[in-house]
Amino acid sequence: MSLGDTEAYAPFAHLRHPGRDPVRMLADARAQWHAHRGQQADLWVFGYASLIWRPDFDFSERHATLVHGWHRALAMWSRVNRGTPELPGLVFALLPGGSCQGMVFRIPRAQAEAVFDSLWAREMPSGVYDPRWLPCATPHGTVPALAFTLSRRSPSHTGELTAEQYRHIFRHARGRYGSTLDYARQTHDSLQAHGLHDRRLGALLRHAEDEPGASPSAPG
Repeated sequence: MSLGDTEAYAPFAHLRHPGRDPVRMLADARAQWHAHRGQQADLWVFGYASLIWRPDFDFSERHATLVHGWHRALAMWSRVNRGTPELPGLVFALLPGGSCQGMVFRIPRAQAEAVFDSLWAREMPSGVYDPRWLPCATPHGTVPALAFTLSRRSPSHTGELTAEQYRHIFRHARGRYGSTLDYARQTHDSLQAHGLHDRRLGALLRHAEDEPGASPSAPG
């Protein structure tokens, strides 16, 4: 890893929790990929939120798939992209338990190393996620795909939020890439466009339509 690579993550150092070195984590994940698939293998990536509607990389294949043992949750604080330190927003993470419908992308070996780097710079500047290789069904059989998960012990995990907290965040939280509400809606709409449905996300988005002072049911 070059000095330039290390410097690329420097602007996010203030967001980094102790022991979360993104450069070291990238080297570890790359070594795991090569151990799983060999030096000449294509790279598979599992997308469950913005990677579905804005992958920012070229891919040779994309398939709907289901991951077991993890579920999509709008349960990670965002203090830059979809919120601010004064008013944190929310972004999705994969949390343990349940299952998650999403999309798995195949990146050809010739582009895989560069995509790995750019994807890391996008998803891991603060080292917040725990990268894992999750089994994803494809027309070629089951493949290990890179996925970004979150521990419930992470300081970035929100824990359970109330309906009123969701309403407040949806109405007011905005960061450098736009609002939490737009992000959640784009994810919901993109899932539906691919024939995938997330009832919990749909229930959360209904909070954005509730009038202040209403008493809707808690998110399911």
